[in-house]
Amino acid sequence: MRKLVATAVAGVLAAAMPATAQDALKVGFVATFSGPNAALGEHLYQGFMLGLDHAGGKFGGMATEVLKEDDQLKPDVGVQVVRKLIERDKVDVVSGVVFSNVMMAIHKPLTEAKTPMISANAGPSPIAGKLCSPYFFAASWQNDQSHEAVGRHLQTKGVGRVFLMAPNYQAGRDGLAGFKRYFKGEVLGEVYTTVNQPDYSAELAQIRAAKPEAVYVFYPGGMGVNFVKQYAQAGLTKEFPLYSAFTVDATTLPAQGEAAVGTFTAAFWSDDLANAASKRFVADYRKKYGSAPSTYAAQGYDAARLLDAGVKAAGAKATDGTALAAALKQAKFESVRGPFRFNTNNFPIHDFYLIETVKGDDGQVRQVNRGVVFKDHADAYASQCPMK
Repeated sequence: MRKLVATAVAGVLAAAMPATAQDALKVGFVATFSGPNAALGEHLYQGFMLGLDHAGGKFGGMATEVLKEDDQLKPDVGVQVVRKLIERDKVDVVSGVVFSNVMMAIHKPLTEAKTPMISANAGPSPIAGKLCSPYFFAASWQNDQSHEAVGRHLQTKGVGRVFLMAPNYQAGRDGLAGFKRYFKGEVLGEVYTTVNQPDYSAELAQIRAAKPEAVYVFYPGGMGVNFVKQYAQAGLTKEFPLYSAFTVDATTLPAQGEAAVGTFTAAFWSDDLANAASKRFVADYRKKYGSAPSTYAAQGYDAARLLDAGVKAAGAKATDGTALAAALKQAKFESVRGPFRFNTNNFPIHDFYLIETVKGDDGQVRQVNRGVVFKDHADAYASQCPMK
């Protein structure tokens, strides 16, 4: 009888208590962790987990569980792991994703499930425009923006003729479109290669024959290592200055070495920015992982900082997708890039810098910030987004 009474009382008390969120926040982190581009996913993840460390291991004060999944750079695999995260693991939010072809595939199942997505890298143009969603946030950039910065720099510099190359997928097409949006000179060649193509000898021969004033490419990860080394080995660096985005960075520079010296890129962040958030991030990343952070790590870190601020703002409703999305839209946090705010399409408005790869007096190859190219730069697709 006493057991029955105790059980009944417990049931009454439970029914009388206000509804609260589950004890733990479940975060799905999806990225490319295998193959020649695995370093990109690892840097995203490491930056994200450092952000969790800086939040005391609890986003918004909630106990946090991070479920790590490899999309293998395959859109169908990306869809499979996202459906598992939503339907079986019951995650509250998803982050990560390196490649835009994967992001385009998982965007619909995520938004249909009203599961907030914080992209730590991929920013496809359709999602910034007509497919924008109140459940999708970019803690990185829109795909075109870094490329636009290089296009503007070369236009301002007075370069008249360029040769363009990129892998043939969403981000590659977005990238060269962004470059051409601000570069108004002559494009002598626009070549799209297969994803993860290992050899570029045929394309390098085309460049030599075209004799451009500059070459602009987008080759992230292992593609960038191969391209830059082959470009230098062919003796083209001094003949045709090489400009790029996401091709020469902390994920690729250790393998590229001196082959990357003299190249230029553009980015929203560099590890020599002077703001307090960036200084802390760089110091603690080096301490935890023993290497220099890349822009991918910085984006993962900012994704975590955004999520921490959003969960705090949502409070007890943090595990409700709609409430968390509304909180993320208004969340304020100190970004490593300095100024940061969301446009109407939930993509950031921020600065972009010109970065040069140099060999220092100590013999070390490093990247140096050469100043602002764009101030408070918004993407070109926000006007197509129906959200206000």
